[in-house]
Amino acid sequence: MKKLITVLILILFILIFIFLNMLLKPKYAETLVEGSMISQYYTEPKDHEVIFIGDCEVYANFSPMVMYEQEGIKAYVRGSSQQMIWQSYYILKETLKYEIPKVVVLNVNSMRYGKDSNEVSEAYNRLTIDNMKWSKEKVDIINESMTDDETFISYVFPILRYHSRFDKLTTEDLKYLFHRKNNTYNGFLINKNIKPVKNLPTKRKLATYEFNEECYDYLNKITELCKQNEIKLVLIKAPSLYPYWYDEYEEQIINYAKENNIDYYNLLNKKEEIEIDYSVDTYDGGLHLNLTGATKLSKYFSKILKETYNLTDYSGDKVYNQKLKDYKEAIQ
Repeated sequence: MKKLITVLILILFILIFIFLNMLLKPKYAETLVEGSMISQYYTEPKDHEVIFIGDCEVYANFSPMVMYEQEGIKAYVRGSSQQMIWQSYYILKETLKYEIPKVVVLNVNSMRYGKDSNEVSEAYNRLTIDNMKWSKEKVDIINESMTDDETFISYVFPILRYHSRFDKLTTEDLKYLFHRKNNTYNGFLINKNIKPVKNLPTKRKLATYEFNEECYDYLNKITELCKQNEIKLVLIKAPSLYPYWYDEYEEQIINYAKENNIDYYNLLNKKEEIEIDYSVDTYDGGLHLNLTGATKLSKYFSKILKETYNLTDYSGDKVYNQKLKDYKEAIQ
């Protein structure tokens, strides 16, 4: 009898522990929605011919639904806030377990940040990693991303990190305790606000303009991973004005692309051709495009993708037609 009671107490303890982990972990449903984007991929049909990876310059600027309506392209954005180049590598590696696209589009903005950069933080790590499914890639991305103040065990048991949230719980934590809210449309986060560019970014002198060697190491890994899977890798620089994109950065990417036979599109240099108007097409003064800006960019780039990379025209697909209908309702 004592053994049975002991077992029941142990089971109860485990259930309470699991429940508290679920309760205290941020839900990223109505606040900090950027933390929900990575997980939404898992419930999607795995038939995308184009996968975008990178930071906010992809999930805020490229709308797969516009690409589908314009050119019949099936695309998905596996972006996240301040997604570092090593994180992009492991997210791509995980993605290839589910599907092999024809094209992978990598935004090169993250090449400016090494692991010793001030831009690397636990807050951004959590937005990218917390809602990944457990896999070898998640283990690797945690180990490669952790700051000195983080511990691996806190990713395994979120209660160790979020125990102080007890007095900060809201109705959001209860509402989304057992289910998640989809905040994106194939990885694109809609923002209809308008905040025009008032001042162009300052071109400050840097101590060095050379990309960190570890960033090149992971770019090489992404390049090799795409070659192994016969995927066309495409590098882009999104038309975001902030942070400043230096000529020295541009030269390094152009050289890398030439040396590795990779196509590179600097869309910042095509802003007039795309017809981006930074007085109405950005929601934060030039860091990200808003819905109108992303629509213009997506139409422009989808034409390049379709004409250059022999993509299938899926126009008329029932699932995507419904997705497009839902998207149009959402942007109204």
